[in-house]
Amino acid sequence: MTETTLNDAPWRDPAVTPEERVDALIRAMTLREKVAQLVGVWVGANTEGGEVAPHQHEMNEAVDLDELLPHGLGQLTRPFGTAPVEPGLGALSLQRTQERIAAANRFGIPALVHEECLAGFAAWKATAYPVPLAWGATFNPGLVRTMSSAIGADLRSVGVHQGLAPVLDVVRDARWGRVEETIGEDPYLIGTIATAYVQGLESAGIVATLKHFVGYSASKAGRNLAPVSVGERERADVLLPPFEMAIRESGVRSVMHAYTDIDGLPTAADTSLLTTLLRDTWGFDGTVVADYFGIAFLKELHRVAGTLGEAAAAALVAGVDVELPTVHTFGEHLIGEIEGGRLGGDLVDRALRRVLRQKLDLGLLDPDWSPIPTALAGPAPLAGTASAAPVIDLDSPENREIASSLAEQSIVLVRNDGILPLTRAPRIAVIGPNADTHRAFLGCYSFPAHVGEQHPNVEVGLSIPTVADALRREFGDSDITVAAGCTIDGTATTGFGEALAVAAGADVVVAVLGDRAGLFGRGTSGEGCDVESLALPGVQQQLLDELIATGKPVVAVLLTGRPYALGTAAAGAAAIVQGFFPGEEGAAAVAGVLSGRINPSGRLPVSIPGTPGAQPSTYLAAPLAQANGVSNIDPTAAFGFGHGLSYTRFSWKDLETTAETAPTDGEVTLSLTVANTGERDGVEVVQLYLHDPVASVVRPVQRLIAYARVPLPAQGSARVSFTVPADVTSFTGRDGLRIVEPGGLELRLGASSSDIRLTAPLALTGEIRTVDHTRRLHCPVRVEAL
Repeated sequence: MTETTLNDAPWRDPAVTPEERVDALIRAMTLREKVAQLVGVWVGANTEGGEVAPHQHEMNEAVDLDELLPHGLGQLTRPFGTAPVEPGLGALSLQRTQERIAAANRFGIPALVHEECLAGFAAWKATAYPVPLAWGATFNPGLVRTMSSAIGADLRSVGVHQGLAPVLDVVRDARWGRVEETIGEDPYLIGTIATAYVQGLESAGIVATLKHFVGYSASKAGRNLAPVSVGERERADVLLPPFEMAIRESGVRSVMHAYTDIDGLPTAADTSLLTTLLRDTWGFDGTVVADYFGIAFLKELHRVAGTLGEAAAAALVAGVDVELPTVHTFGEHLIGEIEGGRLGGDLVDRALRRVLRQKLDLGLLDPDWSPIPTALAGPAPLAGTASAAPVIDLDSPENREIASSLAEQSIVLVRNDGILPLTRAPRIAVIGPNADTHRAFLGCYSFPAHVGEQHPNVEVGLSIPTVADALRREFGDSDITVAAGCTIDGTATTGFGEALAVAAGADVVVAVLGDRAGLFGRGTSGEGCDVESLALPGVQQQLLDELIATGKPVVAVLLTGRPYALGTAAAGAAAIVQGFFPGEEGAAAVAGVLSGRINPSGRLPVSIPGTPGAQPSTYLAAPLAQANGVSNIDPTAAFGFGHGLSYTRFSWKDLETTAETAPTDGEVTLSLTVANTGERDGVEVVQLYLHDPVASVVRPVQRLIAYARVPLPAQGSARVSFTVPADVTSFTGRDGLRIVEPGGLELRLGASSSDIRLTAPLALTGEIRTVDHTRRLHCPVRVEAL
């Protein structure tokens, strides 16, 4: 097809409706051309080892591009996130690859390009932002939206179309390795933060991807990919609400299925989930993409398919549209199922229609589409020379400022006996395996941890100060001495002597402990890095205990991907500061909190357990999951969800409600005054919980239904109001329908789930009311300065 003929084709005509353009293109395609649009190709991925995943080498066979490209190509997988590549050179290489792809197929269709962006664009020299668990700690959706719009702008500037984020999994067992990738243990917090992230990414023109749909985080014993045995009620009331909110409110255009099976049914082959609920009920009209190798796992791991063709058919029938990361089951195996008469070609058309509509919306089917990314717009570079590639800054000062704000707002002051802030500390001992390493701040999906460690001779590409570096800058007049004491997960205590000697000569000890993010056992946190116990890795607890035993005041700084039980140190440490992999600006944030330059405002997005083995310890628990007289095990958290201290003081008073009763289709407003009674500016996070004393099914003792982040100047105050619609009290009843049930309730206002300050009774009256996915999800919040 010549260029002139191609430009005259109806699918290239912007004056034709999108539906007609897509239909015309589908009618013109052969079966192989159709199927080619449903797969990605991972150029440069290792086909021999298991750098990305244990089964990568089994499923990532070499692809003959010369044979494949004449039929077209749906997606390109991670051209920036597979190996270190200079951003400008990578953008130029991607431009030329897209030119090749479009020129090779008779319709001139380029590939859609996706990358990981869980904690920033996962590319060499791109900003390493705090991980999602840190986003949750900010309780600040607006700031997260600002971050994701910046990430989206960077992605789009170099020619990327889709980002594989955010993660909306609800933490059910903190032993799971991917806790760091989640936003927390509460569905409402996750839904609001994740929705904001999607809005930011989509506002930049990037297709956001909700993952992992659904149940991945509820695996047995917190083991990666382990079976999930949750009931329909837990799935509906805990695991699904964040996805439901994001789909309704964010404009998201893609969803990724989870790896796991729920009660024996793998999500990749679950029609009731991927089609009936997601599309028919919720109205989602975007694409469903496979988690990497997930379709083949139907045969290799779940064993619900005897052949790769059967696996492909099962996924396509269920509603999976695109196989990622590379062509495997949706290639010849899928074609064989159709040509053999075992699968209807209409299902290929169904998926293809969604894929092509997305490409059309991205402008990839327009006659004026250009392969040149915006970062390369301008005079054409000289062909064939690496030096012709422009310098592209993916870690701009603006990015770092956003990363700094997020890091600062995510640090949680967990405990403080008055030692913080350190106004005067002539001699500071900085001790611990995370004291002097940049890896202490990076999650498993940051480029240095995810890809960079496979290239040890390549520089990190970012300026990431360590805690020791930041403390030297923050406390310029102090004598700072550093000792590791031990490694992150080793068993050797030979470094204890030096560490204790350093501590003995100091006025205060800053013990910097925690995790090292990695993949599949190469870290203590991250994908495939699950743990048997929530004790600190290695001998770090022993080191901490011995430091406390010296009698010196010890400030424990935890840089982790999950919460850890601290044993007697939870009370013995002079202060505890928690950071969840706070990114490249994390060191300055930690140092600023210790010095008092920053007044901490982070709140725990996950409970810190009281003991390392009492799991699960999420606050979102029924009465019998809490401490009681029928079990000798006490799962009470040492510090509950939502907890966090400040360097100022707040008072809560003057609670008023518009009514103590409301019909099951009504609403009530409650208001309180929050005052900063201290001598410095600060932020209080007002959290509203719902307690249902008696219900027709077992309910959590309480659950978060709203929150407000309230900045207040010293001696300032504000009136905070929440309007509570009866819809937010709904739950899944005995017959599987979501209902608003009449009866007595309690609205609890707290500084955390374990620190309730004010309560208001509410009685819902009238008949049981059935609600659906169109119900109201939020309590509108108003904050007025007084």
